Amino acid sequence: MARFFRAHSLVLMAAFVFAACSGSTSAPQHSPSPIAGALNGGLIAYVSSSGVGVIDPATGKSAVVAPLPQAGAFRVAGPVWGPAPDVAYPVIYFAIHDDRPPERRTSPGVVPYDWLFRVDPLQGTIEPVAAGADFESEGAIGLVANAHYLAMTVGCCTDYQVDVLDLTQRSAQIKILTRPPSQPALFTEGAAPGVEGLVAVRDAATGAWYFLNPSLGVLNEFPLKPGQDDGPIVFSPDGTMAAISLIDHGALIEPVNLAPILPSPTAGAPSASPTTSPTARPTPTSSPVQPRRLNSKLHHVDSLAWSPDSKTLAIAIDGGIQLYAVAGKDGDAPVKTYKPAPGITGVDWSGPIAGHSLAEAKAADNPQKFVDALLTATALPAAADTPANRALTRIYLWAYDSSKSSPIASITDATPAILQKYPPLAAQVNYDHWAPLESWALTGGCTRYRVVVTGSIAPAATTFGLPSNTACLGASPSPTPS
Repeated sequence: MARFFRAHSLVLMAAFVFAACSGSTSAPQHSPSPIAGALNGGLIAYVSSSGVGVIDPATGKSAVVAPLPQAGAFRVAGPVWGPAPDVAYPVIYFAIHDDRPPERRTSPGVVPYDWLFRVDPLQGTIEPVAAGADFESEGAIGLVANAHYLAMTVGCCTDYQVDVLDLTQRSAQIKILTRPPSQPALFTEGAAPGVEGLVAVRDAATGAWYFLNPSLGVLNEFPLKPGQDDGPIVFSPDGTMAAISLIDHGALIEPVNLAPILPSPTAGAPSASPTTSPTARPTPTSSPVQPRRLNSKLHHVDSLAWSPDSKTLAIAIDGGIQLYAVAGKDGDAPVKTYKPAPGITGVDWSGPIAGHSLAEAKAADNPQKFVDALLTATALPAAADTPANRALTRIYLWAYDSSKSSPIASITDATPAILQKYPPLAAQVNYDHWAPLESWALTGGCTRYRVVVTGSIAPAATTFGLPSNTACLGASPSPTPS
């Protein structure tokens, strides 16, 4: 625990830069014709009570990309833009928690799951990244991301944990980075740009702020002095400004210097090995603006996002979106307002998406489709779903990579020999369903799950997956899930 409370200097990562030369003369290259309505100013993503959508800031036109038609059924967190495998532009990540009435001993209902989804707004596709049963909290909060990591806080009361996903790894799984009592309870409040992928966190007990390094699992000194009840915070893409939501009176814009953790701007230099400096720290320095309140007449801001050119700040407040000129003065009216859907609580702004326009945006499947499919897959067989038999029922769960042949896919009974050779994951009966016990126990992609229900009935074996029950055989093999 001591390593989390010590102030660690930020790790400096020198970018690998390669110089290339050629003696040949290339033929003239013709630039492609500009696309009408190209998203040179990026896309604004939002979440509302009815789903996830995007707005073209150049035209104000919007499109829904992940509808949630059952109002009040799910608690939504995010959105955040981040990289995805085999996609040249950023995509949207968001989390949901099933808020429908949970099942009880005397009444039917749902097993409350947390879910993380990835949406490609230009292809109209949605993928479940991970899911896990959550009986204690109301789902993920503080969903943040940069080009390296996605991070969020999950938990309840004093037991808040920070979960992270490495967005640079194709088959990465969500992992618990910090969790009491061995580490402090932390709230994720923002993500810094740069190769380190540092996450701004606030200690739930003391209110102190830190930069959490997901790669090393250590806390670093924070360059600013926010209040213990302030947040969230966002950093401009160039690392020279920060905007933080105050507990009241709107938001504050102030200078910051994140140059020590950003990639080196030097181009054409010989390649070098990564270096470290134990003394370098990000400290406030010259910035395009002086510290100022965005609009002191506002109350607490739900969410903030910088435009790609750092000249405009988008905020989610009062169920809508407002855009402010960063170089303005306290009390200036917003330059634009949007309210494409009721109950907007989150906003994020992508970088430029060259070669694409909002006309390509299309709605993906309703996320509830995957949530309900999992509830169907984890329902107890009718013969086991009785008050007398539930106490006798045993659940055995295995994960395997369905892109290649696996003996787990053909397991039909949980014999002692099978259990010794293939140790199962932890799972238990929960009234009319069974549920895995670990956080984010279920993952998407080509991972499939083999289940044997036995004890109170003859062994019954089934297979399911978060994306579908169909195996990925024939696809490119991915690393075997650990």
